[in-house]
Amino acid sequence: MRKIFSFTIIACLAAISIGCARDKKPDEYKSSVLEDLPFVYKMTVQQGNIITEEMVDSLELGMTKRQVEFVLGTPLLTDFFHTNRWDYVYTIRRGHQKMEQRDLTLYFQDDVLARMAGDIRPDANRAEEREQKEILVTVPDYDQRKGVLSRGLKAVGLEPKD
Repeated sequence: MRKIFSFTIIACLAAISIGCARDKKPDEYKSSVLEDLPFVYKMTVQQGNIITEEMVDSLELGMTKRQVEFVLGTPLLTDFFHTNRWDYVYTIRRGHQKMEQRDLTLYFQDDVLARMAGDIRPDANRAEEREQKEILVTVPDYDQRKGVLSRGLKAVGLEPKD
């Protein structure tokens, strides 16, 4: 009886030590086993400031902070201790694809854009190749729609004069 009891205690201790030694957090967090299946929908998630090539191409050294904020919007990160540095960060994860990240850091000197660093840089050739798009807006003539009462009076022959 004593051998069975000691064997049971040793087996329980071995199971506990093996259970604790296992790595419970893999490199990537997965909430479900079904997450990797191709027919499972994963929503596109965007975070941060959307930074396009057109926006970055319109930046020029010597622009004021207000001009840069007009072109790119309010920066995502502004450091209290480094007020002359603005960080624009944009991440997007489309479905099962890897997450894409774009960074743009702007450095100011005396409230004037002095230097740019990051993934996307302004390119004069790219800006020239982009053709100017002319926007033509056509507005149709106003067609007054008559209500039920006006149409009913017109059918009877009692249409009011304007």
